[in-house]
Amino acid sequence: MIQKFALWSIPISIAVLALKLLAWWLTGSVALLSDAMESVVNVVAALLAFFAVSIGGKPPDDNHPFGHKKAEYLSAVVEGVLIVLAALLILREAVAALSSSHLDQAPLTGVAINVLATALNGAWAYMLLRVGRQYASPALEASAKHIFTDVFTSVGVVIGLVLALATGWLILDPILAILVALNILWEGWKVIRKSIDGLMDVSLTDPELDEVRSIIDANLGRALEYHDLRGRRSASMIFVEFHLVVDGGMSVATAHDICDDIEDALTDQFPGSVFVIHLEPDSESKGPGADSARAPKTG
Repeated sequence: MIQKFALWSIPISIAVLALKLLAWWLTGSVALLSDAMESVVNVVAALLAFFAVSIGGKPPDDNHPFGHKKAEYLSAVVEGVLIVLAALLILREAVAALSSSHLDQAPLTGVAINVLATALNGAWAYMLLRVGRQYASPALEASAKHIFTDVFTSVGVVIGLVLALATGWLILDPILAILVALNILWEGWKVIRKSIDGLMDVSLTDPELDEVRSIIDANLGRALEYHDLRGRRSASMIFVEFHLVVDGGMSVATAHDICDDIEDALTDQFPGSVFVIHLEPDSESKGPGADSARAPKTG
């Protein structure tokens, strides 16, 4: 599913770019040119996302025993850099146009074509964001957010051009392009920062850790407590490890069954994820300092 959506992003981004280039050719607007330049980045980003999703979907192998999911984070970092680059190119064109603002012969036709491209872009970005969140795909989410910045750019450009045509203040065209470029810079930085967190194995969020704790608590069985819970996310997978304390006289087989029950419950909630449980005797109990402490069950 993820790979299919990533593939479809390529022809759609090319179609949007073609429409925006036509709009610029008809109007001569620097703001529309800037908008089209960002769509060039969208095409490159779509190619990157498809590559990353294809690599990330491969199963673990001898060289990558934990899978290839981080390829999506690499793609998202590159996409964030491309967003920033697009913003800088827009700034350069807009500043240069401040002293020579002009529009050509068919501005309203160009605006209408840009609106059509924006509608197509917005619908696709919404679809990508839904699928990316549903399947926990950083690459699709980054692509969706990137496209949404393009949509916001286009909306701002259209408003600016309409105001410029209505008032005759053609300098509004490059000024608006500058303001939009600054917003794109901020969006690009956010995409880069989030992707770097994934590459640096940032911890699971508090709500995610709380969900893991609730599942462990519900399946402790005759275990006494657990502690030193840690977790990280890699795209749609999570990696969790913790220490499980059992009665020192408990048989290995019984303790192993408890571990299996906990792992099965966690896997049901987080398919394809990795869970590591380190068994300890009750002499290693941390009491009130543990994640869960209670009296042992009998029987």
